[in-house]
Amino acid sequence: MSVSIVSDRYAQALLELGLEQGQLDRLVGQFDAVAHAWNDSVELRESLENPRVPHASKKAIVVELAARLGMDETAKNALSLLIDRRRAKAIPYVAKRLSELADLHKGVVRADVTTATALDDGYYARLQAQLERMTGKRVVVNRLTDPSLIAGVVTRLGDRVFDGSLRTRLQSLRDAMMPGD
Repeated sequence: MSVSIVSDRYAQALLELGLEQGQLDRLVGQFDAVAHAWNDSVELRESLENPRVPHASKKAIVVELAARLGMDETAKNALSLLIDRRRAKAIPYVAKRLSELADLHKGVVRADVTTATALDDGYYARLQAQLERMTGKRVVVNRLTDPSLIAGVVTRLGDRVFDGSLRTRLQSLRDAMMPGD
């Protein structure tokens, strides 16, 4: 079974549990913390994915991780279930999908705004207001920087990209002046 199908099923179940218990934001935060631990620790990934590591050891690792992260029973049980079903590789995908489903449930859209350098808070507030008018939804702006843009802004809103970077404009100008290159 593909990771996307697995992550979709587990995330949907966790969404329903979180809503039922009134703890959706907490559950999303706990799975985000697990995903960060997963991404930051090669040892954790290798231990939980390695078929030579005994199942009991993997369970002990998960219990320790849950304790360190202060996870509640629901999150800890879901994490244990992923280990029991040999779905450890899906952990970061479940966290990402759960976050997406929670945002969808709350009517929130996330926008990744990339600039060459950090801009003042007023700019981001104006951009957020404009994006909210465009989408009719509440928008959360994730601020990113990429010096290779030279100047300008690239905004990714779902599958739509608004590229106003100088790098892209220079590339377009180069392509127009030197066709077939």
